[in-house]
Amino acid sequence: MQFIDEATIGVAAGKGGDGVVAWRREKYVPKGGPAGGDGGRGGDVVLLADPELGTLVDFRFKKQFAAESGKAGSTSNKSGKAGEELVIRVPVGTLVTRTELDAEGARGHGRLMADLSEPYRRVRVAKGGRGGLGNQHFATAARQAPRFAYNGEPGERCELKLELKLADAGVIGLPNAGKSTLLSVVSAARPKIADYPFTTLEPQLGVVRVAEFESFVMVDVPGLIEGAHAGAGLGDRFLRHVERTRVLVHLMDGAKPIDDVLSEKATIEAELRAWNPALLDRSIVPVITKLDLPDAQAAFETLREQIPGLRGISAATGEGVRELIYAVWETIRATPTPPIARLEPAQIELAADEPFEIRVENGIYVVSGERVERLASMTDFDSDEALARFEQILAKMGVDKKLRELGVHEGDTVRIAGVEFDYS
Repeated sequence: MQFIDEATIGVAAGKGGDGVVAWRREKYVPKGGPAGGDGGRGGDVVLLADPELGTLVDFRFKKQFAAESGKAGSTSNKSGKAGEELVIRVPVGTLVTRTELDAEGARGHGRLMADLSEPYRRVRVAKGGRGGLGNQHFATAARQAPRFAYNGEPGERCELKLELKLADAGVIGLPNAGKSTLLSVVSAARPKIADYPFTTLEPQLGVVRVAEFESFVMVDVPGLIEGAHAGAGLGDRFLRHVERTRVLVHLMDGAKPIDDVLSEKATIEAELRAWNPALLDRSIVPVITKLDLPDAQAAFETLREQIPGLRGISAATGEGVRELIYAVWETIRATPTPPIARLEPAQIELAADEPFEIRVENGIYVVSGERVERLASMTDFDSDEALARFEQILAKMGVDKKLRELGVHEGDTVRIAGVEFDYS
């Protein structure tokens, strides 16, 4: 199966069903009054952490998802059926970043909304629209036969960036340090291995069995080089894989001169620091590889005095490998899950006493705000009674007063939620 660790998808919750205009019609009941039912609620979109999934490959081709809309109301005050919830399954360990989309598809600010690190955890990412009210709700002593109803509210729409946290332990090091060889020895993974840089072009995962019921996931992170944090070599995207691991296993080529080993160690640490300084606070297990070579043996004996906790292994002979695996396992068990290393963008909020805002664009007065836009989306502008009620509510909210303060004149165009009409 192809490994896909990132995906961007669009989701849309269901629209609420429309309320209806209807009248009570029964024998011997003259002028029965309004009896229009409400629309059903639109279906939500929910993400579910599925332990049986391992990658985001399902989203490589299918990128748009929509929940079912609610059904319209009916006569005799009958409500419409609610739309079914849409459940999208993702692997355990998926990070979800949500970006709002407005009615015209414009993007808002992205924010990290969930870390699905527990099996079967659910999170609602898009809320279904409320069903519109039938005309039964608008009867008053002065208006006993209302001839309008509300449309259903649109469901939320958003773009989701899904990122898969890869593994418990990440194997890092410069190209040809022996990362793929180690992974092939300690797990059933079979990465491509050759004696040239950048053999590994994508992360390779392997399950390392410690005991009958104990195991952890190890990932071979593609080789890092100087400048990787700025996109050099195979690019900065591989450093994101390092962020998603709990423990780092830093392999160093023992066949090289000691000065080169220390220089390369400093290079890797500099790249981690440049990408995210918090990475150097992670548990790091330093390892000298190729211990079956005499030069590596000598380098290991010299460097173990300079590098605390240094271990030596030979993937070819198996020397030190079992001890390394147990050490990594114990480090994982003692290491809490790392915090997600990124900042959420600041959220822009309207003042509490200003539930809307008005700006002028090319002579058009554009009114925006959650409540006023929802009201516009649920109003049937073909109904004179519904339009009169809409204008009445806007006046109570202070929209009309604010428009006059901004200099609106008779006949000027006002736009709310994509609907334009002349001011009067």
